[in-house]
Amino acid sequence: MELPKVGSLGEFIRQQRQQAKISLRQLAAQASVSTPYLSQVERGLRKPSAEILNQIAKALSISAQALYERAGLIENGDGTSDVLTAIRADMTLTPRQRQVLIDIYESFRKENRAASAQPRPSAEPLGDGDPASSRDGVTPESQEG
Repeated sequence: MELPKVGSLGEFIRQQRQQAKISLRQLAAQASVSTPYLSQVERGLRKPSAEILNQIAKALSISAQALYERAGLIENGDGTSDVLTAIRADMTLTPRQRQVLIDIYESFRKENRAASAQPRPSAEPLGDGDPASSRDGVTPESQEG
């Protein structure tokens, strides 16, 4: 058990709860856990099970995966961890805004994975390389009267 991860998990849960403007007791009731137990989780003294994390995530309307990663139950080894961590840590955004950003980010990654699995056609240059020329044949010289 890594105590720093547990501590950061508790801190993350506390931040999410405060952002949602709900009390410790309200979150405990919504997540079906005791208030003292949730308090210990927030203070980093307890490491909740995946099931409890799922209940907390549901009560906070956030991704359970976010809590699993914070708890060290799963690892995100594909290089997205820093981006997702930054989005989740931004307390200037609402929980819904953070989730939308995460969903958009993940959809872009999925789209790019699908595109990289298909062979790419060779790219043709758009112009003759002259910055003064454009695709429609209009140049600064041809615009002069």
